[in-house]
Amino acid sequence: MAQYAFIMLIAGFGIPILAAMNAALGTRIGSPAAAATVLFVIAFVVSLCVAVITGPQAFTRFAGTPKHLFLAGVLIAFYVLSITFIAPHFGIGNAVFFVLLGQLLSAAAIDHFGLFGAQVSPLGLARAGGIALMAAGVWLTQQV
Repeated sequence: MAQYAFIMLIAGFGIPILAAMNAALGTRIGSPAAAATVLFVIAFVVSLCVAVITGPQAFTRFAGTPKHLFLAGVLIAFYVLSITFIAPHFGIGNAVFFVLLGQLLSAAAIDHFGLFGAQVSPLGLARAGGIALMAAGVWLTQQV
């Protein structure tokens, strides 16, 4: 479990870095949409390489997959496009604060209801308090 936590911590470090770098690229080239497109092309190539190396047979199972699961691609596109457009005007910290708040709320709902095949983890008073405390902590980091 510690290695999973470490990997996710590193992924968490990457979110504001991604936001700052892609926002800067969009500003520099004058097109946040073009910057997002470049990011997706690079992400596609990297993901394809990892998929081919680790298990190319998975590509044969797409036909039987529920189609609504592919909407995750729309959500990642929305995230990257919105952070690339908004971060230069709103600030990286503010943008990521609201992203984190949205993640806390949606993760709690997904876990509580077991959506998308997630393990059910009911939202009790202690867990809701912990999420509120995390949200307050993230908010406090953005106060000047």
